[in-house]
Amino acid sequence: MSVTLQQKNQHLLWRAGFGVDLSAITTASTLKTKNILSTLFDKYKETPILIDVADESLKKMYADVAENNSMNPLEKVMDKFSKEQRQQIQKQSREDIKKLNLKWLDEMVTTNNPLREKMSLFWHGHFACRDQNIFQQQNLLQIIRTNALGSFKDLLFGVSKSAGMLAFLNNQQNKKQHPNENFAREVMELFTLGRGNYTEEDIKEAARAFTGWSFKLGGEFIFRKNLHDDGSKTVLGKTGSFNGDDVLNILLEQKQTAKYITQKIYKYFVNDVVDKDKVDWLSKRFYNSDYNIAELMKDIFSSDWFYDEKNIGAKIKSPVELLVGIRRQLNITLNKPEVQLIFQNALGQVLFYPPNVAGWPGGKNWIDSSSLMLRLQIPRLIKDDEELLISTKTDDDVQMGMMEKLYNKMQIEIAKKYRISAKINWADYIKLFEKVERNNLLNNLKSLILQTDNKSINNSVVENNINTSSREEYIKTATVALMSCPEYQLC
Repeated sequence: MSVTLQQKNQHLLWRAGFGVDLSAITTASTLKTKNILSTLFDKYKETPILIDVADESLKKMYADVAENNSMNPLEKVMDKFSKEQRQQIQKQSREDIKKLNLKWLDEMVTTNNPLREKMSLFWHGHFACRDQNIFQQQNLLQIIRTNALGSFKDLLFGVSKSAGMLAFLNNQQNKKQHPNENFAREVMELFTLGRGNYTEEDIKEAARAFTGWSFKLGGEFIFRKNLHDDGSKTVLGKTGSFNGDDVLNILLEQKQTAKYITQKIYKYFVNDVVDKDKVDWLSKRFYNSDYNIAELMKDIFSSDWFYDEKNIGAKIKSPVELLVGIRRQLNITLNKPEVQLIFQNALGQVLFYPPNVAGWPGGKNWIDSSSLMLRLQIPRLIKDDEELLISTKTDDDVQMGMMEKLYNKMQIEIAKKYRISAKINWADYIKLFEKVERNNLLNNLKSLILQTDNKSINNSVVENNINTSSREEYIKTATVALMSCPEYQLC
């Protein structure tokens, strides 16, 4: 089949954002793709506003303790809190991280800068961090959102010096004569070079360079010189009295870093099946641009091959992409937004709770028999305002504090608590199709909602789930039926 202008534009909007929002539906089939691309890149240099959800009592508690202990090691500062205060901090932080999750989701749904949030979601998985401190998590998110389309060097340095990442990868235990290799290993394996492109000796030497990297109670980076090993080190063939900054610069000098990042971006934004020649071309330009992320993404989204038929509808939507895409397209407001936490957990992607240091594997890993069934039910559950009764994963952190036994015992009560309770802007949505003849409605909706070959969709199966009593009901039920097709899981 030949790729239509509408398919190209929707392909771009799904990959560079979260699909077609309600305001852009009518223009997706008429605007030139290059104009949409230009609009997407217009605002990326704007500094995003910090998403601050930390409880005021928590802020005051930290401020009171930090005021007279700003230069003390973090371990000694934490001793200033009583046992009860530490428990309160942990409990409130968990609650606030839930709020941060939902607030960021809302930003993805309502933003006029979807490319920044989509890139931030990518980096959120690349720089996976599972930290229970709300201040550290929201500061790390701000670093990622601020630098998502800027310089990869600035992003790498910012993340590497963030309290959240230093804590998660145990670098506060990395001290002279007692080096901890965890931070250095992940910086090489996951953040820059990729596995197999360094030696164990490189990790040992780099770990020595990162000794003394720490942070204050408020999250500010601090270099503790008395804990730093200032001896000579050899990393990736270079020798000197390196510190952490030196090592990061050495890693950025390696063309393998540009190739590793480019390949990962290609798999996330283009196709799980990597075209080696295209990645080589992109990575050389990325390296020569001094790691300009925006220029790399422009190279991808402006290339003719990005819009090849084989790349359209070829990727499985992540749970977050799926949820945000549905909400954006139908302009959905959730009266009980916390239900999205349950959806995320059941589908395997809870923001700020990656499964491990490597983040979410993505691709076909998003789908299994149970998650697919729930994915197909979500549009109907939202439309019909049904109760949500599902089994979630056994990780209590990800379950947001609901212990497994308690959850199973009180399943009915939990289900009632998490009624979807959504408001859909049907009036504005239906109005968009007022000039479409009734016999063309289904094909028109299919072109808008699905990115796969529409001819493969069995109309009779879809029509069995459509209410034909009125034009309004036809559009509503046809939209939900199409969003409930397996093909809607692809973008």
